[in-house]
Amino acid sequence: MTKQVAKTIFDYLKTIYNNPTSELNFTNTYELLVAVILSAQCTDKRVNLVTPLVFKKYNNVKELANANQDELEECIKSCNYYKTKAKNLIACAKSIENEFNAQVPNNVEDLMKLRGVGKKTANVVYSVGFLGQAIAVDTHVLRVSKRLGLTNSKNPLVVEEDLQNLFSKSVWTELHYMLVLFGRYTCTAKKPNCASCGLKDVCPYYKELQKNKNNKV
Repeated sequence: MTKQVAKTIFDYLKTIYNNPTSELNFTNTYELLVAVILSAQCTDKRVNLVTPLVFKKYNNVKELANANQDELEECIKSCNYYKTKAKNLIACAKSIENEFNAQVPNNVEDLMKLRGVGKKTANVVYSVGFLGQAIAVDTHVLRVSKRLGLTNSKNPLVVEEDLQNLFSKSVWTELHYMLVLFGRYTCTAKKPNCASCGLKDVCPYYKELQKNKNNKV
């Protein structure tokens, strides 16, 4: 993949998604962190249905740190892996309260010290909550990046590094959300809408589909 082709991809996505942002609902970094943890293996739409009750019942880090796990599980039970997430959320809140003066850490390294927070979650909170530049590699970013030839890896950390090498740091966060939205609504896991996509000329995945289709004729 050349940087020129990468620029072509970025420019096209920019025409579709101007100033893209998270589809999660939140009002502060505490709420953002909770929402992102809940979003693992769960749709943003589902999380947005769950979080109003969570934020009302546990309005801040201290309240979440002192939460009863069974009661928290009841609030988030419509999310996948809700038992594990409830346990992680409480432990995460306790760490923030005890180690970071009840303030959500403002850097990736410290965020990753929290229970239930991996590189992807840390990157999202850092980039959205603190306006840093980071590429969070979720299932959409990984799938789209591989289909477009931006990476050859299935390892999220390698994909992140490949994308960082292709694109200027000043657009990392914007790129993340463009790839997420493109993967969510166009380049879907099943039956991607290739017909309406303007990247067919540079897309290895589409070219392979056409090649296989022609071979069957």
